[in-house]
Amino acid sequence: MSSVRQTTTEWVFATLRASILSGELAAGTRHSVYQLAGELGVSRTPVREAVLRLTDAGLVTVERNRGIRIRGVTAEDVRDVFELRLLIEVPAAAYAAGAAADGLLIEVKEASLRLHALADTGDTEAFGVADRHLHAVIASAVGNRHVVAEIERLRDLIAVRGASTIGRSRTTRDIAGEHDAIVEAVCEGEPVAAARAMREHLVRTGTLLMRQLSDGEVDESWAERLRSPSSE
Repeated sequence: MSSVRQTTTEWVFATLRASILSGELAAGTRHSVYQLAGELGVSRTPVREAVLRLTDAGLVTVERNRGIRIRGVTAEDVRDVFELRLLIEVPAAAYAAGAAADGLLIEVKEASLRLHALADTGDTEAFGVADRHLHAVIASAVGNRHVVAEIERLRDLIAVRGASTIGRSRTTRDIAGEHDAIVEAVCEGEPVAAARAMREHLVRTGTLLMRQLSDGEVDESWAERLRSPSSE
């Protein structure tokens, strides 16, 4: 693939991904490669390549003779995603608390301060970005770029239909506050406390999202089978 074509494909992928996550390309709607190429002013080839990546990311499905469908999210999707996040982020938080370098701890503190600073601004989009960044910084302590990328992919799967607890189940200040125990444990070098705080935060978030998508009826024991000794 030439550098120009690769750059175009990257731009198309980023543009379509942003449109999906913002809701501009709404969940359940159908589109064609021809239509998207025309709207973006590019040839069909980079659109096809971008769509393959979006399919791998779980954001769209390609249906024979029916085009590209933007995926939505169900309570079952939320449970599946948060089970995976528990398996990844709980031990990552414990690892960060036990092995993070001073430079990374500074990043964690700065990311937490930014999250709190944005909590009262009303800019929920910027707050969401800051929330993602804090989780990514903590996970980066593991030293495996695929861990951070997978967390980002999992969060995209939920964001695809605008699923969020902000302004529905809790405020941005509530969410920022939930991260305090995680940040404190990581920075104080307490792996068990960090794992416990991360688990509590993820279980609460997953449960609230599932309630929103299933009229409030959620089996709260959904995460119990994934409980590990490090989070006790």
